[in-house]
Amino acid sequence: MRLLLVLTAAIGITAFAPAADARPRDKEQEAAWRATKEGHIMPLRMIESIIVPRMGRADYLGPELIGGDRYRLKFMREGQVIWIDVDARTGRVEGRSK
Repeated sequence: MRLLLVLTAAIGITAFAPAADARPRDKEQEAAWRATKEGHIMPLRMIESIIVPRMGRADYLGPELIGGDRYRLKFMREGQVIWIDVDARTGRVEGRSK
């Protein structure tokens, strides 16, 4: 009987407790959002709109923020990965590697 009361109380407490966010925060994404909002870096979409059209038929695979002030955009062309490093403050290409 005591076990039943304890279980009922536990279920009642958890039913009204606020749900915790099950997804861990991505620190890189949070830092990029904050830096963009504060005007320290350009929005990623703006940088993508500059760089992606320049890459011709390469497939764009996604971004990575490095050091808080540089985006590394990843592309694939004919089975080869291409990295484009872009200054997140200016949108200027700073490096390219295959």
